[in-house]
Amino acid sequence: MSNNFDSGALSPKLQSITTSVSDAIAACEGDTIALLALLRQLEFLHREIRDGVFQGSLPQNRQGLYALLREIEMEGGWPYIERMRLQAFLARMEPEEPGN
Repeated sequence: MSNNFDSGALSPKLQSITTSVSDAIAACEGDTIALLALLRQLEFLHREIRDGVFQGSLPQNRQGLYALLREIEMEGGWPYIERMRLQAFLARMEPEEPGN
C-alpha cells in the first residue's frame, strides 16, 4: 500500500469486519467459553497486525512520524485491547454460602 492510501476506501471492509464480529458475538451470547475464544482471536489478530504489517509500515522520517502521531491524536488515540482485571472478574461472582 502507498503512504497516500485513502482510509475511506477501507471503510466498506471495516464495516464488513464489524458486522462479522457483531454476528459472532450474537452467536456466542450466553456461551462464556465461546466468547472467551472470540476475545482471544481478536487479541491474536490485533497482535498480528501490530507486530507484523503495522510495524513494517512505520514512517522512516520525521514528517511521516509527525503525520502518524497527528492522526493518532486526532482520531482517538492508540488502539488497545484491555484485558479484564482479575479483581473485576471475581467481583462479578456471587459470594458462596458458608458450607458450600
